[in-house]
Amino acid sequence: MEKTKNNESHVIIGHVLGQGEKEHVMKRLETVLNCLKHNGIPCNVDEMPNIAVLGSGGGLRAMVALLGSLGALDEVQLLDSVMYLSGVSGSTWCMSSLYKKQDWSTNLKDLTDDIVKRLVDGKVPFIKKRVELMKYFGESENFSLTHAWAAMIISGVVKEIDEEGVTWQEGYSTKDPYPIYTVIDQKCKHEKQYKDVWFEITPHLSGYSHTGAFVDTKHLGSKFKNGSSTEPQPEMDMLYLQGLCGSALADRTAIFKWISEHVKGILPTVSFSHPNLLSGDCLVQKQNPPKFQDGGMIMATQSWRPFTTLKRLLSLIKKIMELLLNWTWGTTNNFLYSMTDPCCSNLQTETRRYEDTALLVNSPYFSMLREERKVDLIISLDFSDGDPFETLTTTADKCKELNIPFPEVKSGDKENPLDFYVFKGEGPTVIHIPLFNSVNCPGQVQEYRDKYSTIKLNYSDNKIKDLMKKAALNIHNNKEKLLKEIKEIVQQNKKNKA
Repeated sequence: MEKTKNNESHVIIGHVLGQGEKEHVMKRLETVLNCLKHNGIPCNVDEMPNIAVLGSGGGLRAMVALLGSLGALDEVQLLDSVMYLSGVSGSTWCMSSLYKKQDWSTNLKDLTDDIVKRLVDGKVPFIKKRVELMKYFGESENFSLTHAWAAMIISGVVKEIDEEGVTWQEGYSTKDPYPIYTVIDQKCKHEKQYKDVWFEITPHLSGYSHTGAFVDTKHLGSKFKNGSSTEPQPEMDMLYLQGLCGSALADRTAIFKWISEHVKGILPTVSFSHPNLLSGDCLVQKQNPPKFQDGGMIMATQSWRPFTTLKRLLSLIKKIMELLLNWTWGTTNNFLYSMTDPCCSNLQTETRRYEDTALLVNSPYFSMLREERKVDLIISLDFSDGDPFETLTTTADKCKELNIPFPEVKSGDKENPLDFYVFKGEGPTVIHIPLFNSVNCPGQVQEYRDKYSTIKLNYSDNKIKDLMKKAALNIHNNKEKLLKEIKEIVQQNKKNKA
C-alpha cells in the first residue's frame, strides 16, 4: 500500500516494487529473451529465469574484479541474460562507474578500457577534494565522517569526483541490468533487528528491503514527519553513495579489532594499539590527533590550509574533531520519522545511520531475496578476504532466522576453493564463485590473496589486468555450467506453468 501525505513525500509502505523498477524490468525482458534464444534456450516471459548478479565487497579488489567478471559475461554472451546487478562496498564503486554511461552493457569493452586508464593514470588533486569536502560541509546538516571519507579518500581510490545524483540513472539505461546499491542500518545491526537492517538504494526507490518501507530516492535524506516531506535536502550524489556503501570504518568496534589484527605497524603514523585511538581520549587529553593518509590527505589540523576563511576552516576542524570523538558516520534524516504504521515501530527516530553492508554480510543477497523481485538464479561473485564461503553461510543462517527461503549450503575448502559451486533447495538457485581458487590460480591462492589485499588502494596497470584476467577466467571456464543451470530453471518454470 502506498501512503503519500503530499506530492513531495512518495513514502511507500508495502512489499511492492516501485513503478520505475517495474518499467525498467519490462523493457529489459526483450533483451533477456533474445540472449537466451541466442544461447539455445528459447522461452517465453513466464518461463525465463530472473537472474541477479551479486558483487561482494573487497575494496579496490572488488571494483576491479567485478569489472573483469562483467566483461567476461559479455564475452561469453551471457551479460544480456542478467536482470539485476547488485553490489556492496567496492563492487558499488564499479557499478557507479558503469552506470554513468547510458546503455553501458552495449559498449563494455571500451568503457572498461576507460575505467582502467582512469584507475592507473587518473588523479584527483587535493584542492578538488578540499572543495568537495567544503561543499558537503556547507550543504549537509547531517555532515558526518562519511562525507569526509568520500571526499578525501574514496575520490582518491576511484580517481574521480562524481557529483551526479543517484536518480540520474532513472529510465535511460533499460538495456542494462537494473542497479541496486546496498547499505545497512547501524542501530538495527547493533540491536540485532535483522529484519529491519537491510537498506537498498536504487534510481527510483530507497528503503528497508524486508521491512517494506521505501521513499522516492530523490527525497532520501530530506526531512520527513508522519510520512510528509517537511524540509527538502540536496539529493545524494554518487561520490557520497560510494563513500556510504564503502564505509567499513563506520563500525568503531569492528574496525578497531580489524586494525589491531591486520595492519598494526603498517601505518607508522598511527598507534593502533593505543586504547584511546577510537575513543577520542587522545583529543581530549590534547595529544597529537590521529592521522589518516591517502596520497596527501592528513586529518591533522596542522596540515589543513585555509579554504576560504579562517572561520570556515576552524568550523570544519571543530566539526570533524567532534565527529571523530563520537565516531559518527552515515547520519541521514529518516523518512519514517513519526510514522504510525506498525512495520515502522523500530525505525521512527529522527535520523538513522547507514554503513557498509560488509560489516554484517559482505554480499547483497538480501536485496535480491525480496519475494516481489522473483529472482530464480543468483550468481554470487565473491571477492571477499579470508573465508570465501562466509558470505554464503552467514546469509543462510540469517535467512533461516528470518524465515526467508534460501538453499542449504556447505562450505568447501577454504584454503583452496573450487571456482564454481551450486546450491539448490528453497528459494533461488545460488551459484557461488570465489575470486581466487584452485582453478584460476592453482597453488597460488594465498599468494593472490596477499597480493590483492583489501587495504591496498592503488594498483598498477599490470596488476589491474592480471586481476581482471583471474576474475574473467571464473566466467570463461564455467560458461557451460552457467548455461546448464539456466536451462534447468527454464525447464522447471515450464513444468510449474503446465
